[in-house]
Amino acid sequence: MTAMVIVFGGSGFLGSHVADALSDAGYRVKIFDRERSPYVRPDQEMIIGDIMNLDDVVSASSDCKYVYNFAGIADINDAKNRPVDTARINVLGNVHVLEGARINQAERFVFASSLYVYSESGSFYRASKQAAERFVESYHERYDLPYTILRYGSLYGRRADGRNGIYRLIRDALEKKEITYLGSKAAMREYIHALDAAKLSVQILGAEYANRHIVLSGQERMSVENFMRMISEMIPGGVKLSFQGKVDDGHYIMTPYGFHPKVGHKLVSNDYVDLGQGLLDCMAEIHEQMHKSEHADGDWLVADNEAKS
Repeated sequence: MTAMVIVFGGSGFLGSHVADALSDAGYRVKIFDRERSPYVRPDQEMIIGDIMNLDDVVSASSDCKYVYNFAGIADINDAKNRPVDTARINVLGNVHVLEGARINQAERFVFASSLYVYSESGSFYRASKQAAERFVESYHERYDLPYTILRYGSLYGRRADGRNGIYRLIRDALEKKEITYLGSKAAMREYIHALDAAKLSVQILGAEYANRHIVLSGQERMSVENFMRMISEMIPGGVKLSFQGKVDDGHYIMTPYGFHPKVGHKLVSNDYVDLGQGLLDCMAEIHEQMHKSEHADGDWLVADNEAKS
């Protein structure tokens, strides 16, 4: 029988793409989240629940060979202002999912971490990911629960929202014809499309990736300034660019890497989404969303006028 997989946080940006990649690879997939995924497929099971409810987590994880955890606070700026929630959801919530995997004797626990674990940047978000990783490692040491930790770089693609930095840049470029970046224009990033990240997130179920820390940051490395100029050149008339140069905004500048005893091995794909094509696709999706919103506003005005007449 085909293996069952559960994706906690599977209604979100990356989690939904990973759920689809798992289904495409032939796995039976459960999606667990607080809200129904707008992307859930007929061949996927949707479970509404909260990772803070241990009983729900344990029940949902039953019969699952592989357990993925993408649930939690993923926006650095959000986490910076919510330390208690960040610790509760990102750390304790992850322990609940670990416990569900342990009790149900899962063959692999896959944790969505971040390159920020290497850094002194990232504030409470970084601290929560570092703590969560240690719990994953400790569950392996104490209970022999196999794991794979995935440290993602700068993700972009369809299904993102305002919590994603690249989405915010593109949305501002289309709506306001200007982009403001709080940090340094010299900041370097390695951009990876969500579809590529999702495919690699399934590939790591191979036995050779058990109990390893894997870096998924893509092959598209450039400065934030050049990235923003790339967006500007794709939009007719261009876009005004500005940089505030803040060094305390929680984001790293040149590299997230610092000395760390747990080495992460980078996994890349030979076949990946071109950055330019990927950005154009993101623009198309956001443009569609903007026009749907405009039409919805127009429909409301018509209905309101009819009600008054």
